[in-house]
Amino acid sequence: MLTFRYDNDLLARFPTIRCGAILARNVHNGPTPPELIQAYLSEQHATVARIGDTPLSQIPSLAAWRRTFSAFGVEPTKYRNAAESLLRRLTKQGSIPTINMLVDLENMISIRYGLPVAFFDERSIHGSLTVRFATGDENFVDLGEIDPVHPAQGEVIFVNETGQVNARRWCWRQSEQSAARDDTTSLLITIEGVHDDADQDVQSAVDELQTLLVAYIPEVDLQAKILSPDDPVFTEE
Repeated sequence: MLTFRYDNDLLARFPTIRCGAILARNVHNGPTPPELIQAYLSEQHATVARIGDTPLSQIPSLAAWRRTFSAFGVEPTKYRNAAESLLRRLTKQGSIPTINMLVDLENMISIRYGLPVAFFDERSIHGSLTVRFATGDENFVDLGEIDPVHPAQGEVIFVNETGQVNARRWCWRQSEQSAARDDTTSLLITIEGVHDDADQDVQSAVDELQTLLVAYIPEVDLQAKILSPDDPVFTEE
């Protein structure tokens, strides 16, 4: 039975965190369907137009993550949260390439709402996943790498029961083992916000992503919950 939670010490430091957690079973991956590619490109164009000349640092959701990163000792312009990295690429290069269906869905929701979205292959979770401060003894294998490294003591990590880190620097980067791949059949999805309107934005993003998953994977089985300091645990039903 899968469990996802936020550690109490982390919540005491960052009480504005809101997270939409979705457990998606019976999924499949593969090439992005043409209609989804078109929707994704349209969303990219709309996002560029919406941002205009506004610096990314002034977008409320991204500014809040910058403050949060600084608060646990990470330079936010050196290690950008996943949503800011996507939007920076989009505004500088004009587009984000399509990769596969699951990644494109993940990225489309992220740029639309300015929120970091993570798709964790359930095989990397081993029963439970906790967001907490690192002790520095845990292991992380970066995307495209083989050898593990240790997170810095005190940085925020997603870590499973075996001490394997599924994401470093909170929502900076996922591990090699946790990323959605061609044979992924089950996902834990997280959509996180720490800004003033995070309640509304996270809920809207969760609702829209579930609608898209059902549209492109009709057989998908979904369970979702919004987590906060008052209710910080998601448990599979």
